[in-house]
Amino acid sequence: MSNTPMIVGDDVGKELVAPFHMTFSNHFRPWLARLDIGIAFSTYAAGKIVLIGLGGKSGYAVSERTFDMAMAMTTTEDGLMLAMRHQVWRFANSLLPGQIHEGWDRIYLPRECHVTGAVDVHDLAIDKKGRLLAVVTGYNCIASLDMRGSFNPVWRPPFIDRIVGEDRCHLNGFCLEAGMPAYVTVIGPTNTAGGWRPHRADGGQVIDVRTDKTVASGLAMPHSPRLYRGRLWVLEAGTGWFGWVDTGTGTFNRVTWCPGFVRGLRFIGDYAIVGLSKPRNKVFEGLPLDDELKTRGAEPVCGIYAINLASGEIEHTITITGSVEELYDVAFLPGAQAPLLVGLQGDEAKKFVFLGPDTSGKN
Repeated sequence: MSNTPMIVGDDVGKELVAPFHMTFSNHFRPWLARLDIGIAFSTYAAGKIVLIGLGGKSGYAVSERTFDMAMAMTTTEDGLMLAMRHQVWRFANSLLPGQIHEGWDRIYLPRECHVTGAVDVHDLAIDKKGRLLAVVTGYNCIASLDMRGSFNPVWRPPFIDRIVGEDRCHLNGFCLEAGMPAYVTVIGPTNTAGGWRPHRADGGQVIDVRTDKTVASGLAMPHSPRLYRGRLWVLEAGTGWFGWVDTGTGTFNRVTWCPGFVRGLRFIGDYAIVGLSKPRNKVFEGLPLDDELKTRGAEPVCGIYAINLASGEIEHTITITGSVEELYDVAFLPGAQAPLLVGLQGDEAKKFVFLGPDTSGKN
């Protein structure tokens, strides 16, 4: 068996002007095997989603697809959701348990689309009622997405006086507790269009949605709040630190420093995966992260780091070079060893026809 990876994608086989490359640390593949997972990441600057799995006995299975401004993801029981520039798509696995098709053990097909318009969705989750909830950054709120409107606001920060199409505080992430919205992250508690920008270095807050109370402040661009094992974990993107917030004292407890703008956080077992981006424009530059990199003599990295929660050590990495310098979100794909994502470009989708439950012969 060769070590050649199984790769498909919208750009595979083309002569690319600006290709990107992934380099895996030595034990990354055994780690995927031990946890029985695949991994996905999105990049809006390059407009890609990439799915990675074990593949066969050697190499990797990689599926990359092109989407307009690929942003937030959340997994579902049978697939995943993806926020794009103007839409949120649901992709569902069409293979039966144990079924393999042309080497793939998951085939995620596009099934439903919700058109949001240009509202800038930054985070997604499904609540205990089965509602798809989103952070609608362009309108400073958490909203549900259904057929009644582009979005239905369900909560906004107490300092935001109305729902208006202005990014006033850069509300960028939220998490659930017991299936309902619990905490959000904002870059600055301001009520004017773009007012958050001067506060990037130290104005970030974590807010309890249920009480409207600020539980942590003074953060540098906090992102990706996630509750896991009784702790509220946060990425302080503006410094590169992964850590957790003590909601009683408001202290941000630093655990692991990463050499990049950290954004995108998921947990499984004793591990977290964190997405890293290179500082590349005015939003990313001029932050404490710049000084951290200089002090440590480190070069910024684009990639994914797997962090052991017990030790805080970075145990496994994917380093991305070339045209991709920014990641937005990351996700685990439980049980997926060779996941294929079918995109929206070209004619590929027409060749996949899978029957649902057949009740045509019943009276």
